[in-house]
Parts: sequence; structure tokens; C-alpha cells
Amino acid sequence: MSSQGSLSLTTRIMLGMGLGVFVGFLFKFILGGEQELLLNLGLFSLPVKAFFVDGLFHIGGQIFIASLKMLVVPLVFVSLVCGTCNLSDPKTLGRLGGKSIVLYLATTAVAITVAITLALLFNPGEGIALPHDASFDAKQAPTLAQVIIGMFPTNPIDAMANGNMLQVIVFSLLFGVAMALSGEAGQRLSAIFEDLNNVILKLVTLLMNIAPYGVFFLMAKLFTTIEIDVIWSLAKYFGVVLLALAIHGLFNYSVLFKLFTGLSPVKFLSQMKDTCLFAFSTSSSSATMPVTLETATKKLGASNSVASFTVPLGATINMDGTAIMQGVATVFIAQVFAVDLTISDYLMVILTATLASVGTAGVPGVGLIMLAMVLNQVGLPVEGIALIIGVDRLLDMTRTAVNVTGDCMVTCVVAKSEGQLDEAVFNDLESAKELEEYNPKAKS
Repeated sequence: MSSQGSLSLTTRIMLGMGLGVFVGFLFKFILGGEQELLLNLGLFSLPVKAFFVDGLFHIGGQIFIASLKMLVVPLVFVSLVCGTCNLSDPKTLGRLGGKSIVLYLATTAVAITVAITLALLFNPGEGIALPHDASFDAKQAPTLAQVIIGMFPTNPIDAMANGNMLQVIVFSLLFGVAMALSGEAGQRLSAIFEDLNNVILKLVTLLMNIAPYGVFFLMAKLFTTIEIDVIWSLAKYFGVVLLALAIHGLFNYSVLFKLFTGLSPVKFLSQMKDTCLFAFSTSSSSATMPVTLETATKKLGASNSVASFTVPLGATINMDGTAIMQGVATVFIAQVFAVDLTISDYLMVILTATLASVGTAGVPGVGLIMLAMVLNQVGLPVEGIALIIGVDRLLDMTRTAVNVTGDCMVTCVVAKSEGQLDEAVFNDLESAKELEEYNPKAKS
């Protein structure tokens, strides 16, 4: 225990991730191609896959994911209400919303442009044999009118219960504005919400300290079941998507961050380590949201009034990583099916994917729904999606890390433009407060 106390959270998460990958490959080797293997322990035999992979690893990983998702709705509701009711001018909300949406859509357009450019340069679909049994059941995407109407909840409690984040965001904003305009009654309620916010953030801190164990279980389960031969057969596609994600996450965000804030992008990326590791292991921007919000306020210095609005909005509509997958996948599928796309087709892909990031916000399986929309728009067979599903799980982990980095980048840019970015907090990478909060044993 004492040795664990001397390690930072990032180090412990990376150790958990590394051990999980190692154990996953070890179990894959032990199981070989067998569905089940019995381990003879003398008095009884232990089913390896059922006990470890489908039992211990699965249960531990899902409990970790559930514990993070448990916090999303209360954190978004309470933090948004606190941030909104503390705004000196409720009209600021419109300005914050406009800046945030424009930035999120702009980065999505840049992301898919980079993806298409790299895909055309490397031609990932060349030499891939077209399977005769490729099939994919594409779900119907909602229309823009349905999305706009659906943003307003008829029952906010039902929206919270179902995790409909756009409806939760709208209700929280309206509730916060009403509190700000309610005089003394609003002030009394505001104090209660501030206390609730502090308690929820403390709960986030507690859960972050069990993250290394949750990450271990998730990685062990994933790498026991992952099909390496499928990844190898799509290595070129896999590599192009990873390259595009790296360029966008490390270079494009750094340029935009430096351009709009004047602060060090190296420090920004350094502060994002823990959040990116969480995002990578959970593959969910929503599940990572408590950690993202904590990072934006406690490490990057954005005020809660800005971060509590931009981070939930970003987790809902910012899909830069997904847009990159769509750009590469569109070119890949076009090449596999020998379909020549024109410049106007590629421009349509960029426009469709950018607008679809808002139009499909909050819809389950959003990435594949968006890709189906894009393929339909340019006349490509939707069945082509079946070609890439085998490697999508691992790529999903990486693009989620890119998405949360984009959420925090936009948060910092908006906060800076509003005079709500504390540069002293941003520049204090290893503050005593941070060490004490994430690693209580550091004090001793």
C-alpha cells in the first residue's frame, strides 16, 4: 500500500492498462481457439473463460463503467445549474452557446478533412477483397426537426432516467436561469446546489482512485476476446485512422489552442493525460465526463460557469474522432467497392458528417448511424460498414480520447474569450492541492 501511495494516478492507470493487456493476451494464448478450457485444481475443475473472462474481468469492468456513468446526470444537472445561476448576465448563455457550437462544428469539419486527405493519400481500400456476405442493418437517423423538438423534455425526470443529455442540458439551463431571477429564494437554493456540487466532485475523486483496477479489468477482457487477425487484415485502414487521430489530437488541437489562448499546448496536453487514459479505457465520452469536467476546472483553470456548459455539450455533439473514422471509412469503402467519388462528393461527406454530429447527438450507436448517413448521401452501399466493424472497438477507444481532448480545448478557448480562464491554475502542473486530492498519502 505504501508503494501505491507513492505513485501518481497516471502511473497507476498506465500500470493497470499494461497489466490488463498482458493478462488479456496471456489468457488468449491459454484459451487458444477453444470456447472453454477447464483448469484442474484437484477437487474440482475451474472453467477459465467463464470464471475469469466472462466473470471476473467482465463484472469488474462493467462495475467501473457503471460507477462513472452513475455520476454523469447528477454532475451535469448540478454543475450546469450552479454555473448558470452564477452568471452575472443570463444573456451570456447565448454567447457561450454560439461560440461553443461554432468551435465544435469547425473542429469536426477540420477532422474529417484531414481524414479524407490521408485516406486518399494512402488508399487503405486497395487490395481488399470484397466479401460476398457483407451485410449491415442501418438504423434510421432522426431528422433535424425531430432533434430540435426532442431537445425539450416533456418530463425532465424521465430525461434524466434515460440519460438523454440534450434534454438534461436544456432543463438545467432553464432551471439555472429561473434560479438566478428568483431573488432570495434562488440564492438559498443556489447555496444548496453549490454544496451538492462539492459533494459530487469529491465522489468523482474517490472513483478516480479505483480507476487503475477498472482499467485493468476492461483491458484484460478486451484483449482476451479481440481478433488480432482481423486487425492485421485491415492494417492499412487501421493505421490511417490512427494517424489521422494523432494529427488531429496532437497537432490541430495544439495549433488552435495556442492561436486562441496564447498558452502552451504542451502543458495543455500534459494536463490531459488522466482524462485521455479514462476515455481510452471506457470508450465513452459520457462516462468520462466527470473526469473531463474535473480536469477542465481543477487542472486547466476554466471557470465552472463555462466548463459546466461546454463539457456536457461537447460530450454530446463533439465527435471529431468519429468524424475521422467516417472520413477514412468512406474512402475505404469506396475503394473496396470500386466507386469513384468526385470532389463534390467529398465536400458533401464533410458537410453531412459535420451537421450529423449535432443531428444524431444522444442517439445510441451514433458513430455507425452517422456513417450510414454519410454513405447514403454519396451513394455508397451501407453494407460496407460490416467490413470495418471488426476493428472498430479498438479504434473507438482512441477516438474517444481525441473527443475529450477537443472538449477541453474548446472549453479553454471559450473560457479565455470570456475572461474566465485562470492561467495560474493552468500553469501549476504539480500543485500540492492536486497531489493531495488525487493521492492523499502524498502528504505523509
